[in-house]
Parts: sequence; C-alpha cells; structure tokens
Amino acid sequence: MEITVKDLGKKFNHNWIFRHINTIFESKGKYAITGNNGSGKTTLLKILAGITPLTEGEVIYRQNSKVLDTASFIKHLTLAGPYTELIEEFTLEELYFFYGKFKKLSVNFEELLKLTNFKNVKSLQIKNFSSGMKQKLKLSLAFFTETDLILLDEPTSNLDKDNINWYLEVIEKATSDKTLIICSNQEYEYNFCQNVINVNMYK
Repeated sequence: MEITVKDLGKKFNHNWIFRHINTIFESKGKYAITGNNGSGKTTLLKILAGITPLTEGEVIYRQNSKVLDTASFIKHLTLAGPYTELIEEFTLEELYFFYGKFKKLSVNFEELLKLTNFKNVKSLQIKNFSSGMKQKLKLSLAFFTETDLILLDEPTSNLDKDNINWYLEVIEKATSDKTLIICSNQEYEYNFCQNVINVNMYK
C-alpha cells in the first residue's frame, strides 16, 4: 500500500492545524508521525485513515500501482488507537469470530490466545478487561489482520512494562511486509521506523 499526500492541510474553525504537507508513504515502509501535544498528530492519522475530512490538498491510495477509491481502500486498512472501539458485550472468543467475518486474520483463535497470553480470559466479556488488556487486544487484531496498511495511535498507552516488551517483540515481525504508520511521542514505540514526520514543521 502506497499513500501519496499532496499539499495537505486541515483547519478547525479559522485555525490551521497544519498546512502544505507533501510526502509519500511508500509500500512496506515504516513511518512515525511526531509532534507536540495538540499539534495534530492524531488528526493527520485520522485523515490518512479516511475518518476525518481534509480541508485542502489530496490523499491518493495505491495498491500495486492501482489507485483505490475510499471503499476499496478501507479493505486494506487496520487502525488501532485510544478512540477505536471494541464490542464489549462480546467475549474474547465471540469477538474474534465476529471480527473474522469482516477481515481475515493470519492466526487462528488458539494461536491468538497463545501469542497474547489471553488463554485464561477467552470466555470473559471484553467489558471486564482492564484498559491495558483492551489495548493489547486492539494491537493484536491490528498486527494479525491480513491487511497491507497498519495505522497505530499511541500504541503502548495503558500497557504495563511486560506488555510494552510484548509490543516491541511482536511489532517488527508482524509488520515486516506491511506499510506501517505510528503516531507517537515515545521514541521507543517507533525507533525502528526509517522515516519520521514532525507535524510541528507544517504550521
């Protein structure tokens, strides 16, 4: 998945959050979006995900040199962030099989339990998960979904030390053949990325 950004800008009311962003997120590249709190990191990520409309400019999605429309693009995307929701009335097992009806996972349910160490909670409703467990589950679904593009916003928020280590152990292997964009101010979350875009440079 390749994303071309041309003269991208976003404003709220009369205030420009950022302007004149021109860049290419190359296929299978690893990118970090950084910037001060309130600088527009998450806004940029949501624009790239097609969630938030842009004010000016253009975002073009290509898969194998073919330009994709919005409906087609969504099929190639997985997003995990503090604002993404899980169906909390489902148990972990129910959520896995429901999710699999919409996007294909690269691991079966037993493999997912082993990779996440969630074996003891497979029948627990998601609403009874801790905030850290929910975040780990979001990351797991992102890592192990067969999509070409992964967008992560503050990926280790709510994770304890052990699960931060889990993230660091899993992410590079799980995303080796995918385009990855991480929105973060924590260098350890993205220090393997080849490219860093600082939103503060586009004010």
